[in-house]
Amino acid sequence: MTTKPRTTDDAGIPAPSDEHSLSVGPNGPLLLQDHYLIQKMAHFNRERVPERVVHAKGGGAHGILRITEDVSQFTKAKLFQKGTETPLFLRFSTVAGELGSADTARDPRGFAIKFYTEEGNYDIVGNNTPIFFIRDPQKFSDFIHSQKRRADNHLHDHNMQWDFWTLSPESAHQVTFLMTDRGTPASWRHMHGFGSHTFLWYSASGEKFWVKYHFKTDQGIQNYTAAEAAALQATDPDHHTRDLYEAIRRGDHPSWTVNVQIMPFEAAADYRFNPFDLTKVWPHSDYPEITIGTFTLNRNPGNYFAEVEQAGFEPSNLVPGIGASPDKMLQGRLFSYPDAHRYRIGPNYLQLPINAPKSPVNSYNADGPMAFRNTQDPVYAPNSAAGPAADPSLYEGEHYHVTGEILRSVYTRHAEDDDYAQPRALWENVLSGTDRAHLVSNIVGHASAPEVTSDMRKRVVEYWENVHKDLGRGVAEGLGVGD
Repeated sequence: MTTKPRTTDDAGIPAPSDEHSLSVGPNGPLLLQDHYLIQKMAHFNRERVPERVVHAKGGGAHGILRITEDVSQFTKAKLFQKGTETPLFLRFSTVAGELGSADTARDPRGFAIKFYTEEGNYDIVGNNTPIFFIRDPQKFSDFIHSQKRRADNHLHDHNMQWDFWTLSPESAHQVTFLMTDRGTPASWRHMHGFGSHTFLWYSASGEKFWVKYHFKTDQGIQNYTAAEAAALQATDPDHHTRDLYEAIRRGDHPSWTVNVQIMPFEAAADYRFNPFDLTKVWPHSDYPEITIGTFTLNRNPGNYFAEVEQAGFEPSNLVPGIGASPDKMLQGRLFSYPDAHRYRIGPNYLQLPINAPKSPVNSYNADGPMAFRNTQDPVYAPNSAAGPAADPSLYEGEHYHVTGEILRSVYTRHAEDDDYAQPRALWENVLSGTDRAHLVSNIVGHASAPEVTSDMRKRVVEYWENVHKDLGRGVAEGLGVGD
């Protein structure tokens, strides 16, 4: 048996873990002192110049959020108060492809929204799926590398995709979703969006709640089969970009209903599975969706580069009334996203019109390349020269107690934590007979690529057998495994 070399950081120091970030207890937030995680994320953000490493291909539009219901008992965030209207910019994208890739490729779709609120920008950086492939950011750059191009021949390789997925059972829920026809939506207008992560809401009285966002398309769900999507890759690789632009130009403004799931703060501790695990959804039987408003896209960009390409979304943009949860993927993205923009667009990217808040900016950040907004004296805090001062009272209610040993660990298992239970429920309770048949054929088609080895195909079958024996049997028959 060949001995594997030991992982190190770029200074040659042995890496503490390939999979787990440093947290306060198994379920607690991550720590800034995890230098290896930060090095991996910072280096990953700088791998491409100048296009985005992920979500490179996309399009977007301007719109308006309208809140129609009273949720003040759950959050004091001003943009979510009944009757409030907030301008927004939404960027759709594919995840794995490069800037010139086809819109209709099988891939999750980015669903990132920037709300220009009176308290500053609030960004929800989501997808068209309520879950994700992994639950710890330590594995994020490795996951993306497995979906990108090989180092030797610069080709995409389905074998290394399945290698990562089959070695990461937490991916099963997202891969099941991806291999259904929802992995090839007919248009951006005809798909749902999700905040995916769990967030903290806190009210003016200090009550705390956990929340998940759901954006339900009012146009109805429409998907392509694998054959239809492949045909469009050849004939119109910019199909989704064209569809959104043309719909808005002709006055057919797409809209989404904004729903939330709300969990009492205390319920998370002993919920039947970990509510902060990004590979899981909250069953509607436990926490039904509550409609709070709608948003509509009603204006196309005037310049694609200035507005779509230079748009920077960051989950760390959290306004009073909204906070982060202990979701480890969210914790990693709080650093990673703004750091990527500082590198890709520049340290003053928030001064660009598409990113600049509509509310006043009183920041002590100064200078740097392409600075447009020049900081006036005093340029430091605290000061006695009547400079801006923070108001901690705005964030009263966001704090909560955490405790635990500093360690690298998987989440503490809850009673029903299981990587295969939710994708099994998707197969058994959600997918139609046609959906199941398409799921099997899509998996078989993907795993039949010539570079996928016979040993890997066996692992693919075992992966799907863990989800459901009928699904595994169908994949095995399609791949000729076990004949």
